[in-house]
Amino acid sequence: MVFKFFLLLIFLLVDWYFFSGVQVLIKDLTPPRKSTIQIAYWVLSALTIFLLILTFSVKDAHLPVFFRSVVVSILFVLFISKFLGCLILLIDDMMRLFRWGFQYAATIHTPEKRTGISRLQFFGYTAAGLFSLSFVSLLYGVVKGAKNFKTHRVKLSFKNLPKSFSGLKIVQISDIHTGSFADTSSLQQAFDKVMELKPDVIFFTGDLVNDKATETEGFLPLYQQLKAPMGVYSILGNHDYGDYAHWESGQAKRDNLNALKNIHAQAGWRLLINEHVVLEKNNEQIALLGIENWGGNLHFPKYGRMDLAHRGTEKYPFKILLSHDPSHWDKQVKESYKDIDLTLSGHTHGAQFGVEIPGYIKWSPSKYFYKQWAGLYNKENQFLYVNRGLGCVGREHVPAYNGRLGIWPEITYIELLSV
Repeated sequence: MVFKFFLLLIFLLVDWYFFSGVQVLIKDLTPPRKSTIQIAYWVLSALTIFLLILTFSVKDAHLPVFFRSVVVSILFVLFISKFLGCLILLIDDMMRLFRWGFQYAATIHTPEKRTGISRLQFFGYTAAGLFSLSFVSLLYGVVKGAKNFKTHRVKLSFKNLPKSFSGLKIVQISDIHTGSFADTSSLQQAFDKVMELKPDVIFFTGDLVNDKATETEGFLPLYQQLKAPMGVYSILGNHDYGDYAHWESGQAKRDNLNALKNIHAQAGWRLLINEHVVLEKNNEQIALLGIENWGGNLHFPKYGRMDLAHRGTEKYPFKILLSHDPSHWDKQVKESYKDIDLTLSGHTHGAQFGVEIPGYIKWSPSKYFYKQWAGLYNKENQFLYVNRGLGCVGREHVPAYNGRLGIWPEITYIELLSV
């Protein structure tokens, strides 16, 4: 409750401060036009605050999916856009304070010569421009960017890969966050792209939901469309445990997790929980390991047990690991399990925001929290691929950005070669 009140207070302060910049831009307008803009501004702000309070007060399960996925995102976009505009106004106010201090010192013996220091209109226009640019860009990320599914293709060569597996076609998807989709149409587009790739095997690396198994209602037939000759394998991500939702009891939380595990089974996905399975082709075998979430950064839980999953895999010449959080590879796998050839992760989403121009620039706020946050990494003969995710992260009662800008939702196509 304290956090919600604090967030609402910040929202109000940003709204009021940004309005002071609007006042600068309309000061030369006629009184009727000025009043119209002022009324329109505060009517929109009042509606925004009302929707924010509604988000906080109504249980997430009782909110329409459209509200959670679109309206809440627009609230987020409005807040961030105004906040960025306020940063420009803050620069102007700091300059005004400096100029006032300089004037005060210069006229300390002649205070009658002091004059008021007004806000510079230049900064008002700059703040309005930054607000407009960020609002349009972030709104594009909600309307179009979240559906801009991109296929990333990777070829990896290994000396110890059995010859029968040379040319193995893997498709990896991750972080569906089903609750972030208003309906099945967008996710259908992504799954169609997956099946067009004709993979030999499909891996899903966690976070099927934001919080609750109920998010999957109506989506099971869609999950069941994913099929591959060697099977579909999945693991759990940090959001799948329901750790970020409010539960009436511990049993309710456990029932939710069991229901989610059952969804994987009904979809025909083989859920790996701290265990391994054997993939076989022409009498040759490789090991596929899958563990529960193991987070090495930001206090994410460590449910994963590599010791259990790895036990008994020593005899297999090649090993693939499904582990949701890439910090697991960085903190444990590459140091203590050097026989893991390829690790597939997700989790970061690339922060759903950034700039990627292949061969030139690759930047996202994620890089400040994760050494490996998107794409391919390696240390000696060990490789890690971090999928950027299909969906958008959401949290119960917390406004979240249900969009993507620059870091587009990803389908990963990996071809393994034996050399």
